[in-house]
Amino acid sequence: MTEDAAKGDDQDAVDKIVAQWHRELPDLELESMALYGRMHRISQKLGARLHEMRVRQGLGRNEFDVLASIRRSGEPFTLSPKEIGATLMLSSGGLTGRLDKLEAAGFVERLPDPADRRGLKVRMTERGREVIEEAVRTGIDLQLETLAVLTEEEQAQLGALLRKLHLGFEDQPFGD
Repeated sequence: MTEDAAKGDDQDAVDKIVAQWHRELPDLELESMALYGRMHRISQKLGARLHEMRVRQGLGRNEFDVLASIRRSGEPFTLSPKEIGATLMLSSGGLTGRLDKLEAAGFVERLPDPADRRGLKVRMTERGREVIEEAVRTGIDLQLETLAVLTEEEQAQLGALLRKLHLGFEDQPFGD
């Protein structure tokens, strides 16, 4: 431990919260609180920065998610609303408003489904493709900038540990 660390100069907000709880409830094991507190704070801060960038690109989080699911599907960048909803775990009602916004912005178009005359397909426009690719690229740049405080080896270790932890939650429902 460095002299600065011993003095507490490199303590973060979570260290201070944990120290307060330790003072109040000294019998608790608080390392889990520290780990989850840091994961939560990092996620919230990065999420806020990504949201700010996407808004400048004309996308809210919901619209980003829809465009990203269509773009990841590959050529011809066309999915049914049911396929999009399944990817995003959304009801058809929850998806309709998002598609309305994206269509009004010129990022997608709704087309009749040639295989089902009652169905629709949602196709990404060239403009939508440009916007989502730029949003993904700038998002990756921000993530890389955030991770730059870690060495490549540390990033690999962190990735492996988080994957292991995430796999423990795979079967649990996901909610916002």
